[in-house]
Amino acid sequence: MDISVLGPFRAVQSGVSVTPTAVKPRKVLALLALQADQLVSTSSLVEEVWGESPPRSVQTTLQTYILQLRTLISAALGEDLAGLPNGAKSVLVTEPGGYLLDTMGGLVDVQEYEALATAGHRALEQGDWGGAASCLGRALALWHGRALVDVQCGPLLEVEVTRLEESRMSVLHARIEADLRLGRHHEVIGELSGLAARHPLHEGVHGQLMVALYRAGRRGDALNTYRQLRAALGQHLGLDPSPGIEDLQQAVLDSSPLLGLDGSLPLARLVRAG
Repeated sequence: MDISVLGPFRAVQSGVSVTPTAVKPRKVLALLALQADQLVSTSSLVEEVWGESPPRSVQTTLQTYILQLRTLISAALGEDLAGLPNGAKSVLVTEPGGYLLDTMGGLVDVQEYEALATAGHRALEQGDWGGAASCLGRALALWHGRALVDVQCGPLLEVEVTRLEESRMSVLHARIEADLRLGRHHEVIGELSGLAARHPLHEGVHGQLMVALYRAGRRGDALNTYRQLRAALGQHLGLDPSPGIEDLQQAVLDSSPLLGLDGSLPLARLVRAG
């Protein structure tokens, strides 16, 4: 089974979609898919679908949803039962205490994303800027909108969606850092400007934008970016910028050579703030 959760939810068995349209069975499959090849407890499925107010018939109703999902999987399988002695039950497996969605080696975008993200962060830590930019860029290319954008998420899926969105921002931030290390400041200014507008309180984004603008010969715009960040932090949070951003502003004011590509200013400390 191939699964996509980084955007619209898709589950495809033998080339046929098995994604239900009904809200509650869709939630059940989404939670199983997000934890593909792992046991998902019955209690977790109940919490996701019904929260803290499950009906008295909850076990029977959940089993009905599982049956509906297996019916979709069975129809997709048709006569393609090689290695599946129990048909759909070999794909959506009943285990003690819960259920497991066996992808049998299918493509799962979130698993591929997390592997690429891990490799990219490791390359960044090792100073392999080109490798980091490549891995992190490929990880980001797997996204096609907000995670599970077309699923009415319950409490457990909401937590996972938030985690994935925060991871996506971290990966994007790291990829831009790698690009800055590679001297691609002109190329990332537009992207960073859009990010700064959407995340007016994110110090890391504004720090990266300041560096990119300064290196592009736009010192005044870099300082204006700092002023906008300072004003937003003060207005919305009652805070001043962090010491790292203050140091970066001072370096821009001083036209410090440490801000150049060959400088030794600890760019990571400055632009990872936020």
